[in-house]
Amino acid sequence: MRVGVWFVVLPGVLSLDLSGPAETLVLARNAFDLHYIGPDPEVETSIGLTFSGIQPLPDNLPAGSLLVLPGVCDSNRFFATPQAEDVRCWLTRLQPQIHSQQLTLMCVCSGALLAARAGLMHGIQCTTHHDVLERLKAAAPGAQVKDNRIFVEDRGIWTSAGITSGIDLALHLINRYCGPRMALDVAREMVVWFRRSGDDPQLSPWLRYRNHIHPAVHRAQDLLSAAPEAAWPIPEIANRVHVSPRHLSRLFQHHLGISVRDYLEQLRLAVAEQRLQQGQRMEQAASAAGFSSLRQFHRARGRSRDA
Repeated sequence: MRVGVWFVVLPGVLSLDLSGPAETLVLARNAFDLHYIGPDPEVETSIGLTFSGIQPLPDNLPAGSLLVLPGVCDSNRFFATPQAEDVRCWLTRLQPQIHSQQLTLMCVCSGALLAARAGLMHGIQCTTHHDVLERLKAAAPGAQVKDNRIFVEDRGIWTSAGITSGIDLALHLINRYCGPRMALDVAREMVVWFRRSGDDPQLSPWLRYRNHIHPAVHRAQDLLSAAPEAAWPIPEIANRVHVSPRHLSRLFQHHLGISVRDYLEQLRLAVAEQRLQQGQRMEQAASAAGFSSLRQFHRARGRSRDA
């Protein structure tokens, strides 16, 4: 089932706040259904281009929708317009749906200011662009405003720092909705990498160590990720990605900072932990993940915890 995404478009909208997340979500193989709504049928964006085809603000949004508030190039000016007031009142009417998490709210950059003025941020942990952090605190005295964060989530309300962080947040949401493989495919298509907010949990090993663009290393990671339980002699991996074993080891150390074996071990640990959470006995989980013995699994687990 496709997720409905509703971008609220105001005059002065930051083009990358809108197009960055939109392009990211579109690449997720039709998992999202994008709509553009606002008080005006067309607006001039931050770069002078006119964006048209904007639909009127609907009375209600379907449950399960993702509502996106992009920022504007001059929030002092463009959030003081009659159009911004219309959106503020509209958001206030949606407050029960948002706070009950029937709708997910995504604020990019200064979009959090508009949400705050609509009364959506009281008691919520949030962030925004560093230039407007103090104004966000003033607009929502009851909010828990975080600085130095790429994005923050609290009770279905997502807020991000500035401009390109909307892409980071969109990738994270693809991971949430569609899984890590889809998020990774989109990130690689866009030639970008995953970043985490300070409050965000560690990325899974399927996403970690992917902040590079070397094709041979990505091919090797794809092989290992597809079947981490296999034996995988390094010469076989190297042969499959068309490099020498020595060069493959050098590439992993240079681009990932770890060895091929250490990377494979992290994948196997993740598989074993998943099996344990599904109720398998430790011996079964370790074997299914590719560990030769329970002792080897315990040693790997200890190394991971000490790292």
